[in-house]
Amino acid sequence: MPIDTIAWKDGACRIIDQTRLPENLKYIRIQTAEKMWEAIRSLRVRGAPAIGIAAAYGLYLGIKDVKTIRKTVFLKKLHKVARYLASSRPTAVNLRWALDRMIKTAEKHTQLCPAELKPLLLKEAHLILDEDLEAGKALGDAGAKLIANNARILTHCNAGGLATSGYGTALAVIYRAVESGKKVLVYADETRPLLQGSRLTSWELAQNNIPVTVLCDNMAGYLMSLGKIDLVITGADRITRRGDFANKIGTYSLALLARAHKIPFYVAAPLSTFDLSLNSGEEIPIEQRSPEEVRKIGGRILVPEKGVEIFNPAFDCTPHQYVTAFITEKGVIKPPYPKKIPRYF
Repeated sequence: MPIDTIAWKDGACRIIDQTRLPENLKYIRIQTAEKMWEAIRSLRVRGAPAIGIAAAYGLYLGIKDVKTIRKTVFLKKLHKVARYLASSRPTAVNLRWALDRMIKTAEKHTQLCPAELKPLLLKEAHLILDEDLEAGKALGDAGAKLIANNARILTHCNAGGLATSGYGTALAVIYRAVESGKKVLVYADETRPLLQGSRLTSWELAQNNIPVTVLCDNMAGYLMSLGKIDLVITGADRITRRGDFANKIGTYSLALLARAHKIPFYVAAPLSTFDLSLNSGEEIPIEQRSPEEVRKIGGRILVPEKGVEIFNPAFDCTPHQYVTAFITEKGVIKPPYPKKIPRYF
């Protein structure tokens, strides 16, 4: 660790194409806002922190060739590209957060002309990436204290280096625990329908020689009943003021199972994933994705194309009362969340 998930190389944004993993580790260069929109939408780059960084670079790519000396014209274009990139995926708040930060950077430097603003915006995108990497380390250190030696940990989807600038959120906790000398065993839900757990999380952990076992999503409850899980750690895509949060579909079920089996359920996320403008999970927009993601695997049709409807939300919302604690780069937040979360901002 860290994984070189996303970086700025030779005048372009370079990302790992995560749709190719684990068969092929392929890097692609993105040189336009349109290519970045497609990369985010198609999950070539994914994970709340990572798509925030990608959006920041995408915004710069969308305005770097704008030829105008008028700042009002430049800012109008900046807002237009930002709205376009924001439309790629609606649930993860880091995407909108990063774009808003870039816009605020441009708007607060009233004395600068467009030619001077462009390098400043690129510098801000670099800063967003660097801050996320440091946040992952700090978050990991805060969470590692909650991990006992020989802990058996269940995680869902991918909240590792591939979902961030390179260190992770939920997996950052595991990495830092291992680096401190603790032994762990990780169970990774495969995470249907796109298998981010089996394709990505298991790949990451195997790359770092951390013992990992993949299980189908519907096996988690049985595993808990056997007494083989000590704690659950997931990431998050948006966390509300009172602590309700959205994460990959299936997370809510895990939280209910963990409560039923009296297993601690932790959520690891940077503060940029919190959205204090929303109070409850009911206010979080949930992305609905193509039925084809469920209908097919590897091009093979598994669900009849005629006469069968498909429900395919990318995320679900988990109420705050099922969360044992939130792990952030500024420390561990414990209940009562409506009172404590706002203090961090």
